[in-house]
Amino acid sequence: MTIEVLWVSATQDELIDKAVALGDRHTRTLGLMKPPAYRKMAEDGGLLVAVEADQVVGYALFGLPKRSAHIRLAHLCVAEGHRGMGVARQLVETISKQYPQRLGIKAKCRRDYELSGMWRSLGFVPRGEVRGRGRDAEILDGWWLDLGHPDLFADVDSDALLTVTVDHGVFADLRGLAERSDAEESRALEAGWMTDLVELAYTPQLVHQIRDVTDTAERQHQRSALSGLRQLTPDTAAVEERSGELLQAVSQSPEDLAISSGLQRCLRYIAETSCAGLQVLATRDPLLSRLANVAWEVARVRVVSPATVTLHVDELRQAQVYRPADLMGTEFRSSEVATDGEDELIAFFQQSGHDDGSAFAERLRSLNRGTTAWHRELLRDGEGHPVALYAWALDGRTLVVPVLRTASHPLEETLARQLLFLLKRLGRDCGAEIIRISDPYPSEVAKAAAGDDGFFEHDGRLIALLIDVCGTAAEVEAAAGGLARELTVDTAVLRPGMSAEVATVVERAWWPAKVIDSELPTFLVPIKPRWSTELFNVPAMLLPRGDVLGISREHVYYRSSGRRGVSVPARLLWYVSEGKSSVEGQMVIGSSRLDEVLIDTPDTLFARFEHLGVYGWDEVREAADASGRAMALRFSDTEIFPKPVTLRRLTSLTRELGLPWSPNSLISLSKIRHELFQAVYQEGHRTT
Repeated sequence: MTIEVLWVSATQDELIDKAVALGDRHTRTLGLMKPPAYRKMAEDGGLLVAVEADQVVGYALFGLPKRSAHIRLAHLCVAEGHRGMGVARQLVETISKQYPQRLGIKAKCRRDYELSGMWRSLGFVPRGEVRGRGRDAEILDGWWLDLGHPDLFADVDSDALLTVTVDHGVFADLRGLAERSDAEESRALEAGWMTDLVELAYTPQLVHQIRDVTDTAERQHQRSALSGLRQLTPDTAAVEERSGELLQAVSQSPEDLAISSGLQRCLRYIAETSCAGLQVLATRDPLLSRLANVAWEVARVRVVSPATVTLHVDELRQAQVYRPADLMGTEFRSSEVATDGEDELIAFFQQSGHDDGSAFAERLRSLNRGTTAWHRELLRDGEGHPVALYAWALDGRTLVVPVLRTASHPLEETLARQLLFLLKRLGRDCGAEIIRISDPYPSEVAKAAAGDDGFFEHDGRLIALLIDVCGTAAEVEAAAGGLARELTVDTAVLRPGMSAEVATVVERAWWPAKVIDSELPTFLVPIKPRWSTELFNVPAMLLPRGDVLGISREHVYYRSSGRRGVSVPARLLWYVSEGKSSVEGQMVIGSSRLDEVLIDTPDTLFARFEHLGVYGWDEVREAADASGRAMALRFSDTEIFPKPVTLRRLTSLTRELGLPWSPNSLISLSKIRHELFQAVYQEGHRTT
């Protein structure tokens, strides 16, 4: 009989159930995936089945990460009686044809399964290996199938992990000797496809509960199994204070919760997670789950089930690694490192290998000597503690960064991402074309985040290209190619008409490059002065705000849900729509990259994007239309134009290009032509 390959929607229960049943028969090799995950991936366009005579004989389950341009293959499963018949090839080829705009397909597979021949036959090539987080700490091979796009950008992706603290129940599911009911939900956290997405951690409360296990063999086994998780040791005094705040909130909560040792144990988990700077706590404990609202309102900790982690890993990870809302009001201060102040910094910035304290301090001192004018910048938090340190100097067309360190801090990942983009903006302002981070021991957090910004390793250094070209693919490629030849590295071949997904990866990696003959659209967004001031400080506030770190890399803007058809990814041009004069408004002030559009209720949108700051719940509600829904535009890497483009000049540019124009175009969000975007962008950056 013929085998038919079908796409499955979230409403096709029978096909989903049959795929789940087939997957359950092969959990030993696939790892467990709960039915809601199949349904969620089907809803997102990520479930494909091979059917013969009404039976599912194979399926592919995969994710389409919003912030990356690859396909993440979670399961590729073929029934035993149908192997060797080309079913896997049909599934992979169908995925490739459906999503040709994606860079490629990523997969993970245990090395000891000896399936390398299968992966190679499907066109995959090996790409690295990682150690799994299961009980036997297996080695997983990485596999990559290129979909015919510029290879240089295949690795432009963050290595940052979502760090999840677990309570004793989830830990016992994962590491305990005794079999526990419904433990499969927790074990899905250690599935192979989750290995480079999630890191599991424990706090002191878990150790206390292991100590209370009465069975000696079980207790000793669990204690030895702790080594497989990351240990967190938050400040005890801070935990006590946070626990008190939580207990007070519980006493005022509408939830009828009696104060007990069990309740206090749950509050301790929340407090320790919060004071360790993390935001996700996984549990199957009903009492701890009932505290979810209090945990979020008081401690900004999301108490979730293991299944929620697997279903929403990408959005949870992004909310953890970049939290600009938490930077607001924190009074970060920047200053030059004082002469003879190097020794103070040793305790704050971790050293490794041969970079011990004295060597680190001496290297900092050496940057204050010699003929090169090094800038040694130190960032302190509101309490005066050093949190970030970097040094830089311009060497011809290269911005050299010999020191890039972040200190252990609840906002360390956010600070690292902000600093990396700050270096790119600094390089552009200085006329640099290459950034070279030559620190032999950069902070691990910064190194993990560097892939998001197009940094690549070359001769033991992290390198990024700054391509200051707004032009065709050929023009952007020519500029990048010249720099690549200087570095003796290969560059990517760019083609006109490249997909929006690939173009946005190119523009992110080679920022501030803009490829105007791609399929990446541009939308003109009208914004009132109040919100342009809050988001971009244009028009400027009467009282200057602290902008040591510059504009936050990522923000969200809310508007009514009336205008549909906004595609993602895209570019945005921000038009300040009101103002008595050109100084205050009626001008295009900058551009951003549009990463996500979501239409939903104000409650849902606020919960999803609160970590991005600026908007309060009441203000999100005001943006909703008569349907009770609003539109959220999540955008990043905003460039404020040195020279805003006035309404008069915008109208003139439109007419010069012979394009139709109406003032109504400025009333609501509207799509504009590539040539108009190029003209406005170049006008905004014109220096004469």
